[in-house]
Amino acid sequence: MAARSVAAPPTPWSKNLAEPKIHDTAYVHSFSNIIGDVRLGPNVLVAPGTSIRADEGTPFHIGEGTNIQDGVVIHGLEQGRVEGDDGDSYSVWVGKNSSLTHMALIHGPAYVGDQCFIGFRSTVFNARVGNGCIVMMHVLIQDVEIPPGKYVPSGAVITNQQQADRLPDVQDSDVKFATHVIGINDALRKGYRCADDIACVTPLRDELTKYSDMTPSNYSTHSSGQLNSQLVDSIRNLLAQGYSVGAEYADARRFRTGSWRTCGPISSTREADVIAALSACMADHQGEYVRLIGIDTKAKRRVLEEIVQRPGDTNGVSSYQSNGKTAPASYHSSGSVSSGKLSAETVAQVRSLLAQGYKVGTEYADARRFRTSSWQSGPALQVRSESEAVAGLEAVMNEHQGEYVRLIGIDPKAKRRVVEEIIQRPDGPVASSAAATAGTTAASYQTAPTATSNGRLSQKTVDSIRNLLSQGYKIGTEHADARRFRTGSWHSCAPIASTRESEVFSALESCMTEHSGEYVRLIGIDSKAKRRVLEEIIQRP
Repeated sequence: MAARSVAAPPTPWSKNLAEPKIHDTAYVHSFSNIIGDVRLGPNVLVAPGTSIRADEGTPFHIGEGTNIQDGVVIHGLEQGRVEGDDGDSYSVWVGKNSSLTHMALIHGPAYVGDQCFIGFRSTVFNARVGNGCIVMMHVLIQDVEIPPGKYVPSGAVITNQQQADRLPDVQDSDVKFATHVIGINDALRKGYRCADDIACVTPLRDELTKYSDMTPSNYSTHSSGQLNSQLVDSIRNLLAQGYSVGAEYADARRFRTGSWRTCGPISSTREADVIAALSACMADHQGEYVRLIGIDTKAKRRVLEEIVQRPGDTNGVSSYQSNGKTAPASYHSSGSVSSGKLSAETVAQVRSLLAQGYKVGTEYADARRFRTSSWQSGPALQVRSESEAVAGLEAVMNEHQGEYVRLIGIDPKAKRRVVEEIIQRPDGPVASSAAATAGTTAASYQTAPTATSNGRLSQKTVDSIRNLLSQGYKIGTEHADARRFRTGSWHSCAPIASTRESEVFSALESCMTEHSGEYVRLIGIDSKAKRRVLEEIIQRP
């Protein structure tokens, strides 16, 4: 064995220049560093690229049969010690038959018990992990003691004892997987040691056949229940639009004061990974509030905040209901016809979206959420034709009568919204085009029906403008005659610098009056991300 092991350098806290003590049956790869008072027990494997440095905190103990995989770092602070199983003080103690997997960090003072599994890129610092614990990937464990036999899901941040005490128990499949990893790495240790000894290769091959029959078990998500279909649809809709997903939790006291805490970050954009991470957050914080966060990373703002678990929910899974009704997961229709709820303009817009390859989605909000632009995602519309889309939209409108409902057009390739249009208000569906009521005061906007040909803004357009301004977007306008409309060659009207509603209304109506007999469309602009969030025709010839 060509191990790179050296004495600790002379420092004020390392005066005895202790050297590593490596058992004869251990294997340490030559591309690893072991420095200072490190005590490796029998049958330990230290894979390439590891760094075990007892140069500040000291000593370290690595128990019999433990495997330390590629890229693991073990280090310790000069201050702070843990009590090992032998009663002595250590900066880092790792027990028997444990696995420290790729890129894990064990930073003393730290204790890892027997038969533990520490997942990829996880960190244990100033903490104790009891015997038989399974710690999954990208986990932070700090300033706590994890009781024996507990399961820590991927992405978890465990920094207070209450979190640690509420962790679920490991399952038989987890134990089987950890045992399998131990067996595989013990075989690797023997294989490395036999590399230069032909005499031991044959018996080693015979011994390895017992490992070939072992099949690793899949990690369990440890979700105490499946997420309901509406919540899954919300996640799917957010990801389809290019948004990131996060989660927050709060106990009853923090909920009353709005002091939410963040669950572990969800960096993945794969639906399965996001669902697993959210399930883990809900399981970790049973008896607390948990909410789903939709994040527009380009504009650096939240697009959704939705409570998905409450303290009274059973099994840690929320019913995810609104107004006592649970929306269906998705709508599939075979030739359904419209019941007349949608206006002709909306049906035409749906037809146009589908013709351009866009997807159709929905959002809804009660009066309070509408005022704060806190829309909730409706179910995904799995449609193949105009009739199916219309039937799906009307089903959402029926499900949320007395609330605002808006149509969302989604570009799945660019992962952005191309249309946001309100199709239902609390007083009923948005009507088809009709003559607007007379009047020029701002109050007339409250009662004016839709108007698309006489220079007056419809109520639907007014709602769209208010919604855009409340989210910090800017407003613009474009116009086109019939020929330019057919070719998509729009001209810009005068820019609208103001963010005051009355001035924006006035500027839009001026553009409509100036270009009467032409098409005019409203533009919603995200000035930070430098992109359009809405293109809506508000006047036709």
